[in-house]
Amino acid sequence: MAFDRSTRRLKIKQRVRKTVHGTAERPRLSVYRSNTGMYAQIIDDEAGRTLVSTSSLKDKKATGIPKIDQAKIVGAAIAEKAKAAGIDKVVFDRNGYLYHGRVKALAEAAREAGLNF
Repeated sequence: MAFDRSTRRLKIKQRVRKTVHGTAERPRLSVYRSNTGMYAQIIDDEAGRTLVSTSSLKDKKATGIPKIDQAKIVGAAIAEKAKAAGIDKVVFDRNGYLYHGRVKALAEAAREAGLNF
């Protein structure tokens, strides 16, 4: 049976979320990609709380530039906020998206800014 793109992504997301789980020591870095922007948040799944979040819509530097550059800015910003909150190790949750393009750019920018995953 063939699935459309969003159904396929949700199935992958459910399969991955069975094993990817954020704790207080190593929270989960979740990425969401829309047509207009990139969103990233660091989540403690045990407490059910979002610790740090950012998006390309919140950051004024990310307006009016190509989407891949927006993703790099969001990756660097989430790493800075995580460091300020005392978080240096995370589990990466690509949220069912392929590790390619904007998702990869965000992850590499976060790594370069000092986040470990």
